[in-house]
Amino acid sequence: MSETATLQLPTFELAIPATNATSLARATKRAIDIVGALVGLVLVLPVLLVAALAVRIEGGPGVIFRQTRVGQHGRHFTLYKLRSLTPEPGEADTTWNIDRDSRLGPVGRFIRATAIDELPQLVNVLKGDMSLVGPRPERPHFVEKFSREIPGYAARHRVPVGLTGLAVVKGLRGDTSIADRAAVDNEYADNWSLGLDLLIMLRTVLYLIKH
Repeated sequence: MSETATLQLPTFELAIPATNATSLARATKRAIDIVGALVGLVLVLPVLLVAALAVRIEGGPGVIFRQTRVGQHGRHFTLYKLRSLTPEPGEADTTWNIDRDSRLGPVGRFIRATAIDELPQLVNVLKGDMSLVGPRPERPHFVEKFSREIPGYAARHRVPVGLTGLAVVKGLRGDTSIADRAAVDNEYADNWSLGLDLLIMLRTVLYLIKH
C-alpha cells in the first residue's frame, strides 16, 4: 500500500472528545509540535550526527530506515528511524521485536536501548505525520492483527500518533502487554489536554536525561 493509503479500521469516534479539544487547543498542540520538533532537532543534531556515523561504520550505507506506519484515522505514512540492522526484504513489516536479534551490533543495540534511533521522527512531527505526544504508531500488519484481537485497540487511532506517549512513560514499550498499551492509549485520548501533553513531555525528557 502507498504512503497515502488508509487502513480500514473498525468504526469508532474519530476525534478527541469535543469537550477536551477545541479548535484553539488543537491548533496550540500543532504549534507546540512544530516549535518542539525544531528545537529538538537543533539540540539533538550532534547526537544524530555521531550516531549516524557510528551506524554507517558498523553496518554499511543507508543510515536512515524508512517504514510504513499507521497514523490518526488509519492513514499510512513513512516513519524515519536510524537503522539498527539491515532486515531482509519484508521482514521488518511482520517481525515484532528485534532486540534479541543476533544481527544487532553494539551500535544498533545501544541506539535502540537509548531510543536514539527514534530521534529522526522529529522530522515526521514537522511534516504533520505525528505529534510530539500520542499513541506510538504501529505497522499495518500489527494494527490489523491487534484490532481484530484486542478490544479498543483500533480506537487509539482517533488521536494523532506520537513520538512519545502516556504508555511510553508508564513503561509500556517493547515486549509489554498490547492490551495494557491500548487501555492506556485510550485513557490518554479520553482525558487529553495540553497540560497532560506537557507532563508527558517532561517525564520523557527526564527519562532521556537519566539514560
